[in-house]
Amino acid sequence: MIEGVQINQLTQIFDERGKVMHMLRADTETFKQFGEIYFSCTFPGVVKAWHLHKEMTLNYAVINGNIKLVLYDNRCDSSTKGQVREIFMSPENYVLVTVPPGIWNGFKCIGQETAILANCSTLPHDPEEIEREDPYNSIIPYNWNLIHR
Repeated sequence: MIEGVQINQLTQIFDERGKVMHMLRADTETFKQFGEIYFSCTFPGVVKAWHLHKEMTLNYAVINGNIKLVLYDNRCDSSTKGQVREIFMSPENYVLVTVPPGIWNGFKCIGQETAILANCSTLPHDPEEIEREDPYNSIIPYNWNLIHR
């Protein structure tokens, strides 16, 4: 586990009309503040990586499809510096992943349908607050073509 990253099971409530998928409440320990919520729709096989937020905390949940979320800890003061973590997210594995600032992250749609990842971030998007790297760079020790376990 990467220091500061939290994974929490989420609730889905089903009935004959459909379902409700809870994501984040203001009265939970994970909630810090509201910045914005957006949905990242990703086509099968597409990688959206790498990005690192300097101040923003991310709260990810997948409401449709299958995502492989990958985290890389390159923080100098972290006890988990150098660690890579994969988290498989979907409505069948419905979890909230809270990613603190300073963690490189990215994701890949690994299913046959468009995946929808919701993010309820603590700050509104600011292009000056984010760092980006190519998903196939040599800085981050990860190969998007392989499934790691």
